Amino acid sequence: MELDSIEQKFLLRLLEYPPDYRSLISQIQPNSKTKASERDKACRALTSKGLVAYIEEIQRYRITRAGKTLLNQDTSVLPVTPDELALVRAATTKSATPGQAKQVPPSERQRLLHQLQQRGMIQATKTQIKEVWLTPEGRHYLLQEYTPTNSSLLMTSAMIGHYATFLRQTLATTQGAVASASTTADAITPEAVLETIRQLDRQLGTDNYLPIFHLRQALQPPLTREALDAMLYELQRCDRIELDTLQDVSTYSDAELAAGIPQHIGGNLFFISLI
Repeated sequence: MELDSIEQKFLLRLLEYPPDYRSLISQIQPNSKTKASERDKACRALTSKGLVAYIEEIQRYRITRAGKTLLNQDTSVLPVTPDELALVRAATTKSATPGQAKQVPPSERQRLLHQLQQRGMIQATKTQIKEVWLTPEGRHYLLQEYTPTNSSLLMTSAMIGHYATFLRQTLATTQGAVASASTTADAITPEAVLETIRQLDRQLGTDNYLPIFHLRQALQPPLTREALDAMLYELQRCDRIELDTLQDVSTYSDAELAAGIPQHIGGNLFFISLI
């Protein structure tokens, strides 16, 4: 993945705001002379690449055809609040700003405007990015893929320091998680798996016919798929459980079906019953 100099420095600037690497965009300045328009352009480019995400504020908006239709109907029987109606009505004749709907509390305007836009009642004509943060994909990129290019060699000592701190902290966290998962997995016995099956069946009301994907969601991780399968086979050999195949696949998603245990002959083992 190729990033230009401003995009690279934008990511590095976000590392100044641990632990979630989230900041007001006004605090992000890739270079001392970077214009706000250039900064926002870099933010949108990084978002399109999945490396950052942002929240933007609707500063001006107009009513849509669906919004006009809404106002022509009996709003007393429609799922729309008085505050939402006030925001839509403010743009009846021309584009409006959020502040024109004075009866709507300022703290609620942006949330309601975004809801109205999602429902197609209004369309934003002017927006402003307010807050930005590093996504998990962005963290992975900086940790595993990022290599400074010639155009970004003029990094400040602060950028280098924050990047080094990010690498150390992420590595320490990862190593700790791996060690913890390993310890937890070692502590899970077939008897513990049996008790988990019993609890899930009771909680979900599956009448002693538990779909295996529920157990995988509960125990993977810390267990691997192979380790859980081995424990289920051991419980089956000891006549503690029965494993049964699925006949009608229409009621389950592809991901749920994939949780079954494949067999050389017949369908996947999909249901677990206690004996």
